Amino acid sequence: MLDKDFFKTEHNNPVEDINESGSILNDFGRKVFKGDKVIWTVFIILCVISLIEIFSAISTIVYRQQNQWGPILRHAMFLIGGVGVILFIHNIPYRFFSSLIFVLLGAIVLLILTPFIGESVNNADRWISFMGFTIQPSEIAKISLMGTIAFLLSKQNGVNDSILFKWMIGLMIVVCGIIAMDNLSTAVLLFGVCFLLMFIGNVKLMRMFKVAGAGVALVLLFILFLNIIPDSWTDKGPLNRMGTWQNRITHFGEAKEMSEEEYYTITDENYQVAHAKIAISNGGVFGVFPGNSTERDFLPQAYSDFIYAIIIEEMGILGGVFVLLLYVIILIRSGMIARKTEKLFPKYLVLGSAMMLSIQAFVNMAVAVNLIPVTGQPLPLISRGGTSTLITCAYFGLILSADRFGIGKKKEQMVSEVNAIMDEEIINDELLTTGIASDQNGLEKETIADLEDKVEFEIYKV
Repeated sequence: MLDKDFFKTEHNNPVEDINESGSILNDFGRKVFKGDKVIWTVFIILCVISLIEIFSAISTIVYRQQNQWGPILRHAMFLIGGVGVILFIHNIPYRFFSSLIFVLLGAIVLLILTPFIGESVNNADRWISFMGFTIQPSEIAKISLMGTIAFLLSKQNGVNDSILFKWMIGLMIVVCGIIAMDNLSTAVLLFGVCFLLMFIGNVKLMRMFKVAGAGVALVLLFILFLNIIPDSWTDKGPLNRMGTWQNRITHFGEAKEMSEEEYYTITDENYQVAHAKIAISNGGVFGVFPGNSTERDFLPQAYSDFIYAIIIEEMGILGGVFVLLLYVIILIRSGMIARKTEKLFPKYLVLGSAMMLSIQAFVNMAVAVNLIPVTGQPLPLISRGGTSTLITCAYFGLILSADRFGIGKKKEQMVSEVNAIMDEEIINDELLTTGIASDQNGLEKETIADLEDKVEFEIYKV
């Protein structure tokens, strides 16, 4: 005999359990990874490419340290820390980022102290060690200056434009001037991004032309000074970095004037560029696949400045174009977010962050393919780094924060309005259904009552 209660008991359905667990994961993902999904997707893809290519390009570090997993685990930990930075920043409303002016003041102090207490790496004093951690003050200065310029631009009202313009130019000259003493490429990049941001921020064109004219004149004077400065001045001392700039600019301009034999001869001056070209040539269209690079053992900065050459060697021209398009997507998508943003501050914050990421990436790629002289700029989020990786993730956090809180209210209002309309329609449908059911019940009751009356009448007659 079968127990009747057996059919009444509820048993778990595996399909329902899978759907329920999937919905839980989806809800968790929506609650944690908030903001624009395209930006999040590009970020994850860049992290995956970074892990693959860095693991392949750090052969020289592995050989020096005699540790196969240590360098890649270090890089993975910084990427995980970068995800934590994004999750922290993109939950902060954009209005609190106006306090970046105070971060900028601290960064200026660190930049001034770096030549005295900093550590020298590759003949450059750019790092400060603190409690076992090494930080790069110029990266902190980049994001804080960009955020400060975005905030000052948002406060223009037609009356204070002149004063704010002087403050912006003054801060840019001070910060970029200090950085330029030891890292000229970063200073030029930072000044250029802030200048473009001022152009977008509706600063008067006449003022912009004056700044541009002064900048061109200063660059020409600087190049002239590099050509006439004696070599003895740049051998050592505070002008040591000028010798590096002089060699890079001189050899880049003379490369096209060399004979064929001289052009294909690898020397100390063209060592990095020559091996980058070899890596690109080895890659072809489809590449030699990750882990099969040969030039990673010859390029001194294969995991940083010339990581794009290793990407092309292992993933081919198609892989190089794909990575390029990822940064283009960041720029385009950020422009779409800025267009939907109502307030000026988050609009400029998004555009400044996107331009800092994409322009730095384009500069790194241009160096790898020998379009411009060697600059030392890493490829954002892909190159191996500590402070640069965390600050790059902070740019993503600023973009996602502006997307959430800059246009979040408008989205919530639209969603609430749609939900209200749907609820009203559901209520009307339920009322209509209830009314029909009540009418049907009434008709049934009336029919039964009529039948009972007829039966009683027939009995009465009998």
